[in-house]
Amino acid sequence: MLKDEDRIFKNLYNDFGWEIESAIQRGDWSQTKDVISKGKEFIIKEIKDSELRGRGGAGFPTGLKLSFAPKEVGSRQHYLVINADESEPGTCKDRDILRFEPQKLIEGCLFASYAISAHTCYIYIRGEYFREGQRLQEAVNQAYKKNFLGKNACDTGWDFDIYLHYGAGAYICGEETALLESLEGNKGQPRLKPPFPALVGLYGCPTIVNNVETIAAIPTILKRGAKWFASLGKPKNTGTKIFCISGNVNNPCNVEEEMGIPLKDLIEKHAGGVVGGWNNLQAVIPGGSSMPLLPKNICETITMDFDSLIKVKSGLGTAGVVVINKDQDIIRCMSRIARFYKHESCGQCTPCREGCGWMWRMLERMADGEANNKEIDLLYDVTKQIEGHTICAFGEGSAWPIQGLLKHFRKEIEKRCYEEPLIKKKSNVPYLIDQHLLEKDNA
Repeated sequence: MLKDEDRIFKNLYNDFGWEIESAIQRGDWSQTKDVISKGKEFIIKEIKDSELRGRGGAGFPTGLKLSFAPKEVGSRQHYLVINADESEPGTCKDRDILRFEPQKLIEGCLFASYAISAHTCYIYIRGEYFREGQRLQEAVNQAYKKNFLGKNACDTGWDFDIYLHYGAGAYICGEETALLESLEGNKGQPRLKPPFPALVGLYGCPTIVNNVETIAAIPTILKRGAKWFASLGKPKNTGTKIFCISGNVNNPCNVEEEMGIPLKDLIEKHAGGVVGGWNNLQAVIPGGSSMPLLPKNICETITMDFDSLIKVKSGLGTAGVVVINKDQDIIRCMSRIARFYKHESCGQCTPCREGCGWMWRMLERMADGEANNKEIDLLYDVTKQIEGHTICAFGEGSAWPIQGLLKHFRKEIEKRCYEEPLIKKKSNVPYLIDQHLLEKDNA
């Protein structure tokens, strides 16, 4: 269990107030000038030594990512872009940081921007987070009034400005290159890589894109030291992490804990346990809806860190823990997730554009007991046709949940499916049609 003195986000539940005066009392903006005076190389090295990994899903080493920015600023200026497009179902950690700990994010932006020689930072906020954006804008205004931002920010000699940009509710804009396209005023569709944003990013300039939680953790790391952060958690999975626990639990919550905490402890001690008791647990999605689910037997012993979850063919992702008990129809749950990804596909890549619809329609038939047993392998084949064949990781994110279902709950599907004709319902309607649109209730 994480000790209170080791918590980075001490106001996660807004116990002390979000305003800048309260934030200063909690230690924000306290050693900013001293840290920056040590130079850019010191900041990057300290973040590398802390072994901080990106909290947005991929888990890429943050210090290494910052080091990718060109050392010299030529004719193209450098940019820092903060990904606050938190659209992953089951995830709401960044929302609470924007609401209750905005100064940590703003101070972290100053440190990161200085490290990559950027004078400008854009924070891209999910369109539905309008109130959170207003709160963040107020916090930015407060920082400007204190001279923590703008010309000679915080008396560091570094000029630094922050601008907010609202998205329009598109999940795909959480992908870093689609986010950059949206920032530029274009359709939010991922770019081919290479070139990578660190060399050719926003407006064709060197750009580093990081998640809210990642950047918000940097000030505390730099002030308390890399060794302190690295002492928490597990090797290569260090520090603390905000876990979002939802679904069939008695007390859904966000909680900051050490990396590597057992999943069972996380659910039992922080979320009040599974509805109906631990024995009523059916499965857990450990890292947001795009990660493969885990059955109860794995959940008994698994720890919540990047490497442990990869070993069991899942992933930590955004640490959006979704608990599913035995009262739920697991096939219908996965079908609902598949419908979400079908809706959010940008349509740029054919495997994803076509495959997401097919996966959802096949799962609907399986949930209704109208599928053929042979379709289970066919569905798996469709997921493999999408995985690894798209420009961005959206294809994998749409296929992995279904692969997890087929791997761990194949018997459940087989019980419901029989050796019968492929299509029983509305056989005169082409299968390509989204049949739910033909229902009066959905008209």
